[in-house]
Amino acid sequence: MQPRARFIRDSAIVAHRNLLTIVRVPTLLVTATVQPLMFVFLFAYIFGASLGGDQYREFLLAGIFTQTVAFNAAFTTVGLAGDLQKGIIDRMRTLPMSRLAVLMGRTLSDLVVSIVSLGVMVVCGYIVGWRINGSIADAALAFAIILLFAFAMSWVGALTGLISPTVEVAQSAGLIWMFPLSFISSAFISAQTLPGPLRTIAEWNPITAVSAAGRKLFENDSPPSFAPATGWPADNCILYAVLCSLAILAIAMPAALLQYRKVASH
Repeated sequence: MQPRARFIRDSAIVAHRNLLTIVRVPTLLVTATVQPLMFVFLFAYIFGASLGGDQYREFLLAGIFTQTVAFNAAFTTVGLAGDLQKGIIDRMRTLPMSRLAVLMGRTLSDLVVSIVSLGVMVVCGYIVGWRINGSIADAALAFAIILLFAFAMSWVGALTGLISPTVEVAQSAGLIWMFPLSFISSAFISAQTLPGPLRTIAEWNPITAVSAAGRKLFENDSPPSFAPATGWPADNCILYAVLCSLAILAIAMPAALLQYRKVASH
């Protein structure tokens, strides 16, 4: 078998093994769907009334989509940390398979989880009043950008899981950086309301870019009370969102593979 075909086969086998784990432990999938639903109803009805009502709900959903797929990187983090702790990585190292396939299979299976999460949230969004006002082609591009970001973040999760000594540390490490990254952004509010340094961080935050790209392609306007975003990232949000995801992949993929080689050689 050609190396490329063997790599694809090995990645598919690892992805299938990870998805079987979710089927056998369905509470893992519940975690990936219940949390975003809680955020939707919390922000849409508790905070939304004071932030713009129905129009805020349309503004909100693209940010919730982006935040959810970013948080799903925790599945990669905890999954790889668990495989390391249980010795599964050591077993895979003894097999005639590509080292990259182990990580690719993990990230692809978690991409499937993100697709399921998005599907659930789209249904929930329509219930609370969110609508796709743009074309089908634009909506498909928006979801493709969100899923590209999900794939990129899963590689960050893979790196985090590989450098974590235990599953417990991996769970904490995956949230320490994710919460500030998601909330110092325009996922839920206008970045223009933040004070100086935080506003700059929010304007260049990849989560802001992906959220803004989704809103632009879904044609979801901001509430009238929200100050319009300005600057190059806002004016070129679609291009910037794609560039951010590609940059994350360019850094995280080789770093995760290098760390995998280190831990697998011990």
